[in-house]
Amino acid sequence: MIRYKTTDWLALIFKSYSKEVLRKLLPSLILIGIYTAGIVYLVNDYWQFNFVSTTEVHSILGIVLGLFLVFRMNSAYDRWWEGRVQWGNLVVTSRNLAYKLNAYIPADDSVNRDWLKMMITNFPLSMKEHLRGGVKFEELRFPNEKIEEVLRSSYGVPGAIVGLIYERLNVLIKSGTISGEQLITIDKELSVFSVVLGSCERIRNTPIPYSYSMYLKKFIFTFLITLPFAFVTEFEYFTIPIVMFLFFILVSIELIAEEIEDPFGNDENDLPTNELTFTIMRDVSKAFEMGDEILPRKIEELQ
Repeated sequence: MIRYKTTDWLALIFKSYSKEVLRKLLPSLILIGIYTAGIVYLVNDYWQFNFVSTTEVHSILGIVLGLFLVFRMNSAYDRWWEGRVQWGNLVVTSRNLAYKLNAYIPADDSVNRDWLKMMITNFPLSMKEHLRGGVKFEELRFPNEKIEEVLRSSYGVPGAIVGLIYERLNVLIKSGTISGEQLITIDKELSVFSVVLGSCERIRNTPIPYSYSMYLKKFIFTFLITLPFAFVTEFEYFTIPIVMFLFFILVSIELIAEEIEDPFGNDENDLPTNELTFTIMRDVSKAFEMGDEILPRKIEELQ
């Protein structure tokens, strides 16, 4: 994700990201330039048609196209923002879960504390890659070989991690380490893990409706292919840069919308899931350390 100052106009105007869009569009820009040059040559020089070009039709179509592009960009941004909200929930929930487990599990129970800390941090690590198409197991930490085997053989690693945490908590209840009431409070956070995972999967797996995407691309294509005829007799060869500029503007909007509608990848406009994952890992580790180094373990010690 690009970090920038919204008030820095000059930096935004001359940001190199526009050059990246231009690089992607360069072959198409050259093609539309050649096409427009051919139209201008045939109409004005070869056939010498005597007609007056007009932009009235394209002005009307431009209003309709503008409405389509606004809806397209808004729908893509809604997906991006919902993904950011869900990851924000994950950061807060992971922190709260670690605080509660730190308070409930005795400070001298290093086995369970380390196990739970390891699995909580494994969840965002696995989820960010799960949303990109595959989990990087070398990033995860495994308490033992059995856990590693279970996760490597599971269909959905993040969901499997939540299930393993529930199993561990069940063992802690039976051993009397935590109570049923404490489990109820912990369950609120673990349920959010599943909700966040499901919401992000829905965003990733549900693209813009096919008919809308297809129609919009056809609309843009038809608008741009016929655009030279609106300027050809009045602007002659100046029609070429005019059409190329309008092509760059309209297609760039569509490219940006395509990029941000799936916000979990590694593009410049995607969510900073790597940074958010690091934040979760740092906060969870600090939360579990609080019981040993900062906060007293018993209420009596506060009195």
